[in-house]
This record gives sequence, C-alpha cells and structure tokens, in this order.
Amino acid sequence: MLEIKDLRVTYGTGPSAVPAVRGVDLVLESGRKLGIAGESGCGKSTLALALLRLLPPSAKLTGQVLLDGEDVLTMKWGRLRAVRWAGASIVFQGAMHSLNAVHRIGDQIAEPVLLHRGATPAAARRRTVELLEQVGLPASRADAYPHELSGGQRQRVMIAMALACDPRLIVADEPTTALDVMIQAQILRLIEQLVADQDISLLMISHDLAVLSDTCDRLAVMYAGRIVEEGPAKSVYDAAEHPYGRALSAAFPRIGDLASRRAPRGLPGDPPDPSSLPSGCTFHPRCPVALEECAREDQPLREAGPGRQAACVHVGAPVPAQLSAAPAEPRP
Repeated sequence: MLEIKDLRVTYGTGPSAVPAVRGVDLVLESGRKLGIAGESGCGKSTLALALLRLLPPSAKLTGQVLLDGEDVLTMKWGRLRAVRWAGASIVFQGAMHSLNAVHRIGDQIAEPVLLHRGATPAAARRRTVELLEQVGLPASRADAYPHELSGGQRQRVMIAMALACDPRLIVADEPTTALDVMIQAQILRLIEQLVADQDISLLMISHDLAVLSDTCDRLAVMYAGRIVEEGPAKSVYDAAEHPYGRALSAAFPRIGDLASRRAPRGLPGDPPDPSSLPSGCTFHPRCPVALEECAREDQPLREAGPGRQAACVHVGAPVPAQLSAAPAEPRP
C-alpha cells in the first residue's frame, strides 16, 4: 500500500543545501509493520514527515511516495488534506508538544471527525468516547486538559487522534519517547493490538532495534539519510549484515547474556554532519572493518540473503571478528 521510490529531502538551496534524506526506497504491504531505526540525526523523522508532506516550504522533496498508487508528493491540496486523515495519519514524537494545551482532550480528538467526516457534534462526541475506550482511557478523560494527563495517557490520546478517521496507514514517530519502561511496553502492546484488530499498516520509527524487532515484521536501518540495511526484523536484529546495524544491536543488553548486561557495546564517534558528508561510504570513518575502497566508493544496497539487503562491501563474506565496536565501560 505504501511504496517509496528514490525519496530525497534537501533543506536550503545552493552551496548551503543540506541533504537530510538521500534516495530512500522502501515498500510496505497492506496490514504489515515496517520499522525504521537509526541514531538521532540520521533522517528518520524527516522521512516520516516527508511521507505526508508535513515539512516546511524550504524543504525540497523529490522522488515518489505512492499511497495506494497515488503520489503524495504531487497531490493537490484538497486531496492531500483528506489523505492525511483517511488514508494515513501520524503519531508525532512528544505528545505534550503535539497537543494543544488550551483545548480539552475530547475536543481535539473530535476535531478531525467533525472536519473530515462531516459528523454532528453529538456523533463526534460518541466517536471520541469510543476512541478513548479503544486506547484504554475512561470517557471522563475527554474533559481533561493535556497537562492533567500522565505521559502514557497523552500518548494514548495521540493514538486515538490518529485512529479518528480509520486510516489505512499509521506513521508512529518514536511513540514511546520519554516514557518509563512499563508504560512503553503498554503503548507498544496497544499499537500492536490496534494494528492487528483493524488491519492497519504501520510504519514505526525508533532508535531502539530491540523494540522494532519485537513489534515489526521488517526492519530498515538508516544512516546519514540512507537505508543501509533492510530485511526481516528478527534477522536484522539478531544477525545484521551491515557493521552499523551490528553496532546498534550490540548497544542493547540481551536477556540471558550476562556479558552484554555488564558491558553493553557502543560505537565511537558521532553521525556525520549532513552538510559535509564523508566521501565514499558515509559510515567508513566509524566503521571497525572499513577498507580503503570504502573511503572512495559508496556501497549500493545488495542482496544479503532471502528478502534482505545491505549496503556494505563485506556482504556475503565471513563476519570479521572486529565487526562490533569496542565495549563501553561497565556502568556502576
């Protein structure tokens, strides 16, 4: 239902232009769940906003974003406005900043129903109560203001708003940000249940490979605006082909692996500045197994097994012993 073809997003023009997304190709089938992982600054959120043309006018978008065969990037305003609710909707990162602080929760959930469904106020109110119950909140919360809710409750409200007009696709941008572990688990289970019950497609963005591998069917790893690996979620998390994917996976402790709990592995260095990207493979300055050719030539995505792709010269070769980064110092 969603096909992204050579999507590119650039901020600014001329010599000061900054490429935030660089030639992304992805496919999401109806009723399936796709995760996108990567460090802060890799372009995940820009990609999410680009899918619904929610970026500022200064951003230049090229390529195609086909939603049920229609190109979102070339839609007229009226059609785009309808698609943003009935075709696809987004759960923004940071619920407190996404909700209007001076309006009651019920009014904010009812607004898209009134605008896009042409419902009466009474019907919109009934729909609001139904949505609150769907996400595990009592109907009385409709009269509350955002500051009167906990972080987990606000996130549930954001999910209710996203479901208001029965979209076929939900884009969830870091839906568990700033929530404690128990609440994160509740929100993730809620999203999974709603997606399954209502046959909704899900594109979830996170820096946490462990969360995405447990929630999604497929997983794409993003670095410096590009997809560097993509495949079945469990396979990518358990045995990534790209050194960056391996480093991300190794950063999380594993249940039953005492060594990973004592000293989670890390990755030295920082993501590159998008305005001044390294030559060749943009990951090579941080890569523990980079070759000379990696600094000269960028690596395209290549087949790395059934249904898998990775953009690395080592794809298909035995995994070098030093592929994971050096372990971080044990936490006290």
